[in-house]
Amino acid sequence: MSLNNIPSYHPGESMRHRITGFVLAWLILIGLGANLTQAAETKLSLLLDKIEATPGETVLAGIRLELKEGWHTYWRYGGDAAQPPRITWKLPPGITAGNIRWPLPVKEESSGLYSYAYHDDIVLLVPLTVGSDLKTGSIKLNADVFWLECKESCIPRNGTVSRTLKIGATDKSSPEASSLAAWNNKVPPPAVDLKFKADWSKSMADDERQLTIELAEKQGFYFKDFYPFENEDYEIGGKTTFEKAEGKSLSLTKTLLNWGETWPGKISGVAVLAKQNGENTRAYEISVTLGEGFETEKASTTLTIPASGNAAPEGAEATPVEESRGGWPLMLLFAFVGGFILNFMPCVLPVISLKILGFVHQSKEQPRRIFQLGLLYGVGVLFSFWILAGLVIGVQSAGNLANWGMQFQNPQFLVLMTLLVTLVALNFFGVFEITGGRLTSAASNAASRNGNMGAFFNGILATVLATPCTAPFLGTALGFAFTQPPAGILILFTAVAMGLAFPYILLSWNPTWLGILPKPGAWMERFKVFMGFPMIGTAIWLYTIARLHFGEKGDLWMGLLLVFVAMAAWVYGEFVQRGSSRKGLALGVSAACLLFAYGWILEKELNWRDPVGPVTTNAGNVSKGKNGILWQPWSEEAVATARAEGKVVLVDFTAKWCANCQINKKTSIEIDKVHQKLKSISGVTFKGDYTFYDSRITAQLQKFGRSGVPLVLVYAPGAEPPILLPELLTPGIVLEALEKASGKS
Repeated sequence: MSLNNIPSYHPGESMRHRITGFVLAWLILIGLGANLTQAAETKLSLLLDKIEATPGETVLAGIRLELKEGWHTYWRYGGDAAQPPRITWKLPPGITAGNIRWPLPVKEESSGLYSYAYHDDIVLLVPLTVGSDLKTGSIKLNADVFWLECKESCIPRNGTVSRTLKIGATDKSSPEASSLAAWNNKVPPPAVDLKFKADWSKSMADDERQLTIELAEKQGFYFKDFYPFENEDYEIGGKTTFEKAEGKSLSLTKTLLNWGETWPGKISGVAVLAKQNGENTRAYEISVTLGEGFETEKASTTLTIPASGNAAPEGAEATPVEESRGGWPLMLLFAFVGGFILNFMPCVLPVISLKILGFVHQSKEQPRRIFQLGLLYGVGVLFSFWILAGLVIGVQSAGNLANWGMQFQNPQFLVLMTLLVTLVALNFFGVFEITGGRLTSAASNAASRNGNMGAFFNGILATVLATPCTAPFLGTALGFAFTQPPAGILILFTAVAMGLAFPYILLSWNPTWLGILPKPGAWMERFKVFMGFPMIGTAIWLYTIARLHFGEKGDLWMGLLLVFVAMAAWVYGEFVQRGSSRKGLALGVSAACLLFAYGWILEKELNWRDPVGPVTTNAGNVSKGKNGILWQPWSEEAVATARAEGKVVLVDFTAKWCANCQINKKTSIEIDKVHQKLKSISGVTFKGDYTFYDSRITAQLQKFGRSGVPLVLVYAPGAEPPILLPELLTPGIVLEALEKASGKS
């Protein structure tokens, strides 16, 4: 959207003013270019059983994932904390993709969590139907693939594969045909001649029941296990209890957790069976109606979907697990409401001061002009969120995990933001002015008579300062967004942007609501100076984070950097803008300060392009909180060991740049009541410091559906899943979770 196309925008506005606004916007956004790269451990390819097919025939396609030794991915139902691969086909008209055919996985257990995994090499099979009226010639088959690549932690990966298929008069097999046929034999077929029945055996809680599945006698098989398909209304646990020994039992029992309004009437999955001697394992796909006696599985039908759709069977939808628990409408609402609430978080306070000044200025403007500037502010917010969405898409396309606020882990971005906010604060104090044909500050320019670019810039600044904060609903929406394909990420980020900009656009739309604001006057200059203090506070906060990236030199040279930049701004404002003589000398001194700040401090002393970096924060000695809580460095192994010893465990994934994290720590975690509760239950605490990028913590955020920190977990002893605490805590929430985990609630 071009700013020149906005109604009432004056093309004669000075070029210098436009360039100034562009430079300020660029200064913020340049830091967003930091990328996280890590080579994928999986080789992705597309196999076809035919190199030439005739119209009306079916071609068997295979998405092959060749995993390096020690790595794994997941089945159509991943288990307690995993996601299945997704395939999005991009096919020409006349080609339709069928359901994915999933080979039998391996069931695994770790720390009480069950998963269904593939190791080493796996081929996911998809039948492609060639339309009977398709003309001869060559066609391109394309597929976008998402999968989790896991070892000690999981990394989401995305890849694209393509092959050319010839449509001709005869069918010609490919060299891959025999391999695909072998993989097809590993797909569990429907249990056409075997009889099963299922019924509830015990009610455990309001939303939990025990489910018993029984195999009819004298069929020559016994149960080894049952692998359930994923369902949006319920979840069947991985733990299996047998009537007799495994491989010698005709029935097994599983626990079902119900999310729907009614209990399911039919259960689908894979029955893993064995002969009487426990050998010769077979697997069959079954679907059993509860409480109706023994049934014989009917032959299944094949469902085809449009060529542009996602091929996935029931329980293996092309969208992530989280979508089924709320759906797009709810996630879009969460994104909008979360963006709206961001306006009231501490991170955005400095920008609110800019908007207050802007609204006061606007109170005497024409309604059309007021609405125009409100829209420009919204465009700035939207533009910034699209930049963030592009960054997320780029990071994930490189095969890495993205997270909310990840730019605050980038030292170049932090340095630029610290300098920018410092300059804005100095401008508020009147140290120097940004000219736009006449003296007026950038803050006053925001949404003022000549403030088109200022309004746009304020929208960008609001977005950047909002990212270290999270808000209720926002974490859920963004956690969902980070599992979506690029279009989904863009849509959800747009919804957050609309929520953030909504109150200002609404006020601009009805200017009569601005009547509650005082009239413009001399008080505005004093208010502007007063609001410089929150800005300088923000700059100090950014400084404390940025300096950590530069080792022992960080404190001194980051401080001197700000001193020399501030000196350059003062000399420029005092002797160039307000002085009457020797302006050339003053301009030279100001430029010299900036050159020294960049050349000597940034490049030589701080080596800001490739800083030494911090000492690893999630390893080393135990640290002690203000109220005596002992924080051990977090690792999955340490948590598992503590739980095995019968300990209640509290894990706090936090970051120094995360405002919500610091609020939670001071008000709800490092307090006397929590300390005493931890002592009374012999609880232990672990801290995962995410101030600097840590792929293990990123994987934990993905695992628990969070877009970023804070993430606070409370584990009971043993193998039960953890209690996931909300983003914003109260002492009562933390104490209740500890009480529940200790078994005393």
